[in-house]
Amino acid sequence: MIGEAKQATVATDGVKRHGLSLPHPPERSPSCQGLFVQDLGCISYDRALAIQNHAVEDVSGGGMERVFVLEHSPVITLGRKSGVEYLRTTPEMLIRRGIQVVQTSRGGSVTCHYPGQLVVYPLLRLDRRPGGLRRLIHTLEQAVIRTLNGFGLHATRNPGRPGVWVQDRKIASIGLGLKRWVSYHGLALNVSRDTALFDLISPCGLPDVQITSVQGELGWNELEMAEVKQVLTAILYQELAPKDAFRHT
Repeated sequence: MIGEAKQATVATDGVKRHGLSLPHPPERSPSCQGLFVQDLGCISYDRALAIQNHAVEDVSGGGMERVFVLEHSPVITLGRKSGVEYLRTTPEMLIRRGIQVVQTSRGGSVTCHYPGQLVVYPLLRLDRRPGGLRRLIHTLEQAVIRTLNGFGLHATRNPGRPGVWVQDRKIASIGLGLKRWVSYHGLALNVSRDTALFDLISPCGLPDVQITSVQGELGWNELEMAEVKQVLTAILYQELAPKDAFRHT
């Protein structure tokens, strides 16, 4: 386990207001089959990838499944099927502005991450879960939809385009990878009103995509990242945790 990662807060006013609860995870042990949730704070993409790679090895070897929630410092990531042709400026210009550009092993096309966007990385043994990656994508989408509905936003899927949408505006992206039957990478939900980093790319490789955010759709900035994080984390736990995760024998 990465020592500097802090455990997610679980019993909060925001979660209670939405009728949700998230059990406190037990101490990790080789025999525990639960789901461990960690809040990594705001960290670089490289650091988060190193943590994921470490977790993939642990989970594939029988360790506890886990979900990381975090924010990233500014970064543009390219999926397996995309390249710099989807940038609206040069990589050199982005570097000068302090924006990292990374070619990744996840599915999907080009996207970006930044402080104010909520990122979730589920590290799950998909060989033990029905439906594989397709089912996991559906579950992640549904968790975001439930979260946004709870804040008064009518969010939906867009057939043929993974992610979550508010009418024709994309509010959350999903791109997953699979290594040794363990999922990694994940979803990104735009929370803060400032989505300017998307102006530097063709989101998802589609030049006509409009990007939106939770604060932008609500029209106010008082909704804090912490509350969105707590509600989404609780819903993900309900959706992803094994039914007997914390049953004592």
